[in-house]
Amino acid sequence: MTEVITTRREGAILEVTLDRPKANAIDLATSRLMGETFKAFRDDPGLRVGIVKTAGDKFFSAGWDLKAAAAGDAVDGDYGVGGFGGLQELIDMNKPVIACVNGMAVGGGFELALSCDLIYAAEHSRFALPEIRAGTLADAATVKLPKRMPYHVAMELLLTGRWMDAAEAHRWGLVNEVLPKEKLEDRVWEIARLLAGGPPLVFAAVKEVAREAEAMNFQEAMNWITKRKFRTVDRLYVSEDNLEGFRAFAEKRDPVWKGR
Repeated sequence: MTEVITTRREGAILEVTLDRPKANAIDLATSRLMGETFKAFRDDPGLRVGIVKTAGDKFFSAGWDLKAAAAGDAVDGDYGVGGFGGLQELIDMNKPVIACVNGMAVGGGFELALSCDLIYAAEHSRFALPEIRAGTLADAATVKLPKRMPYHVAMELLLTGRWMDAAEAHRWGLVNEVLPKEKLEDRVWEIARLLAGGPPLVFAAVKEVAREAEAMNFQEAMNWITKRKFRTVDRLYVSEDNLEGFRAFAEKRDPVWKGR
């Protein structure tokens, strides 16, 4: 039997693959397993970048497993640490995560991609939020989409459940790049390796500030930064890496980031 979640590690990069034929749908047990996997990634100081991908090229993920729900999985059940899919509510996930979308990202599958920091998609990929047709709420997408694309377009997707192809998703800024499917994974790994060579303490600060500042006005967020109220910013400003950046610039060499 195929393992539902597999991982591949290369240096500071962890690739997490969901493999649940036929549509990579996520039931409660799978969600909990994904949460534990992403939690372990978050807590491993040797890992700096994550990749989320799924098996096959038809479905990135169909989201919530409706067959499992019909068999007794509660919609409001225990999704595990990190909430549905293990990422969207995972506290202190301050490492960059890349979504490698190869196929249809539907409902919770679309929300899983939105939980990542960067999204790269194959040309044939499509996105949809069909929850409206089932009489339920696409909760995470309803919170996130109106902040990431024009309000009226986001509401159209949420209220009609229509399909959006990869080219349109790129046009609205939801997808970083659209590629032929045979080039997708190579491009994602190229970006992951680039990020793995970057300053992890700065990445952590960027993610925390961007996340927490959503609930603040501009001046309040700036005050929190200058007064070092963000834990990651405080750690960055007293770190060896912060000095290393200045020294490398002065010495005209590439910096060596140690994450401390």
